[in-house]
Amino acid sequence: MRLTYIGPVQPGHDHPALEELDARRLPPNCYLVEVSDDAGVDGEIIEGDVLVIDEARPVQHGDLVVVQGEGSLRLCRSHRVGGRVRLMRMSGPKESFFARQPDCRGVVVKQARVCSEASNGSLAL
Repeated sequence: MRLTYIGPVQPGHDHPALEELDARRLPPNCYLVEVSDDAGVDGEIIEGDVLVIDEARPVQHGDLVVVQGEGSLRLCRSHRVGGRVRLMRMSGPKESFFARQPDCRGVVVKQARVCSEASNGSLAL
């Protein structure tokens, strides 16, 4: 699934999903991305979710990883295979590929979602 770069994590960021996120508690090497509409609205990660990415965190087995590819940022799930990391796309063709370190842009450390008005617009993290 495609991601849209929002910018570095800063106190007082104006995205509605981040109203209750305390940016002071996150490492300074974090940035924000928003999940595009190709994610759909059914699943672990859905359209409009905002993800906090730590670009200094090493990729481990089972992480959600942001990679640069095909001219955009994409979200993948990591799988350890020996000393290498294989990435599986979260949406689209279910093909996997071995990660090259320069292509990895960080690991998801938080997920924010604005809930529907039926639940009083509360924040889910």
